[in-house]
Amino acid sequence: MQISSVNGPAERTAWQAIDWQHVNRRVRNLRRRIFRASRDGDLAKLRSLQKLALRSRAVRLKAVRTVTQENAGRLTPGIDKLIVKTAEARSELVVALGQHQPWRASPVRRVYIPKSNGKLRPLGIPTIHDRAMQAVVRTALEPEWEARFEPCSYGFRPGRGCHDAIGRIYNFAVPTGRKKWVVDADIEGAFDNIGHDALLGQLGSFPARELVRLWLKAGFMEEGLFHDSETGTPQGGVISPLLANIAFHGMETAVGVRYNNRGEVISRRGMVRYADDFVIFCESEDDAQAARADMAAWLAPRGLRLSERKTRIVHLSEGFNFLGYNVRQYPVSTTRTGWKVLIKPSREAIKKLKSRLRGEWRKMRGQNITAVLKRFNPAIRGWANYYRVAVAKEIFSKLDSWMFNQEVQWARRTHPKKPWYWLRRRYWGRLRRTSRSTWVFGDVLGKQTPLLRFSWTPIERHVIVKGRNSPDDASLDAYWANRNHRRHADLGHRQRALAQRQKGVCPVCGESVHNGEYLHIHRLLSTRLGGSDELGNMQLLHLFCHQQRLAEGKQTRRRKRIA
Repeated sequence: MQISSVNGPAERTAWQAIDWQHVNRRVRNLRRRIFRASRDGDLAKLRSLQKLALRSRAVRLKAVRTVTQENAGRLTPGIDKLIVKTAEARSELVVALGQHQPWRASPVRRVYIPKSNGKLRPLGIPTIHDRAMQAVVRTALEPEWEARFEPCSYGFRPGRGCHDAIGRIYNFAVPTGRKKWVVDADIEGAFDNIGHDALLGQLGSFPARELVRLWLKAGFMEEGLFHDSETGTPQGGVISPLLANIAFHGMETAVGVRYNNRGEVISRRGMVRYADDFVIFCESEDDAQAARADMAAWLAPRGLRLSERKTRIVHLSEGFNFLGYNVRQYPVSTTRTGWKVLIKPSREAIKKLKSRLRGEWRKMRGQNITAVLKRFNPAIRGWANYYRVAVAKEIFSKLDSWMFNQEVQWARRTHPKKPWYWLRRRYWGRLRRTSRSTWVFGDVLGKQTPLLRFSWTPIERHVIVKGRNSPDDASLDAYWANRNHRRHADLGHRQRALAQRQKGVCPVCGESVHNGEYLHIHRLLSTRLGGSDELGNMQLLHLFCHQQRLAEGKQTRRRKRIA
């Protein structure tokens, strides 16, 4: 990748020598200052700090690392077919972002991915240059809105997630509450139809507002033809989720949700939103109809409308699905109200999981037990961790029984001439120390972790994030450290032990091990040099922090040989 140095800094960045703790500290301090200025309503200071963030070298370094090493689509090119994979190319991209010249946004590359209903979802893939600049702009823009976003918003925001949204829904759905009618809403083509003028108007005097306008108006390429983009924000851009949240900001006010000084809802309506998916809780069916009309009127000036087919009004006794969960009140005789709310994995989610695992078992035909364990354990752990906050113990047990049948079919196909007693001794045994079961599936002859069971994941209730709390608020460091500590349960046994010993922090970059990056275990002294497999000889690092640590070790050994 050749990048001109005209009007740009002459120095190049030695990528492997970057002090990421210093970079992350600079970026974190900038975000917190922007957040504080926005919360205090100091517009002049806010815009000054945002300009500083847009020029910051630390922000550019962090942005390049994000889009070229951390993001899932880092190896997906835009229309220029360019991807950045080497340290030298990343250094040149940092320089290109700092050049003082008018930025020209390139059209996005249109691709399609399948949706759960069989239809295709359009994605817009920007060029790697645009993605990196979008990451820079997001760093300057996001803290401002984190200080302004409504408490009901949980999608694509730092420190918030699906479990928080489900926890808030549970608080509204408890039988002692009065809001028993639900507007289960769906916005038709939300990301594709957001009005540009309304969105840009929300940004006000943001210093990079013109850049955002260029990205929105850049158009897209499909099968070699250029198409204008008059509405919408392309799904696939780094800044798109933030822009969508900004566009949807104000929904809570539109339906009349009000809070007291303690952050408790005191209005007749309540709301929970995750990106473009939202539900409105009301006290009567008539009020639910009115809330639906209020929301439709609020969406219209923004180029959006509710889907007539998917938007419905239901009573909690009928139940509704949200983010893969089913929320419903069931009649019981053991409570004062006569009802009990249960949140379970939805039937559609279970059916989708079985279909996925069935396909994976087919792919494993002819593979050995090691490949089977590597393929299935992450999938089982991830699904169980996502639904462990729900009433899922019975469903986990049924899935384990279903998986046992799949295990037997795989073993019989792999060894068609072997008798059952041979298969039984080869693949099933007491392979888990804390379990008395002698029917744990795995490699009896080896020392690998056996195939996980869904029921081994304990049911744990999630503590939802409080009010408007944000990681960009410097006064809440202890609060967020405690929440990150709770996330250690998502990790495997060894990674969990290392995360607890390191207090949830990567020793190379100083960031939380739960920031979404892949994790690797690093041996302080390699086994080749006599290092042990004990936890005292290990560290839990982010994947690219691990690569940097290994590169530093190679350079040190090379210098010693030369000396």
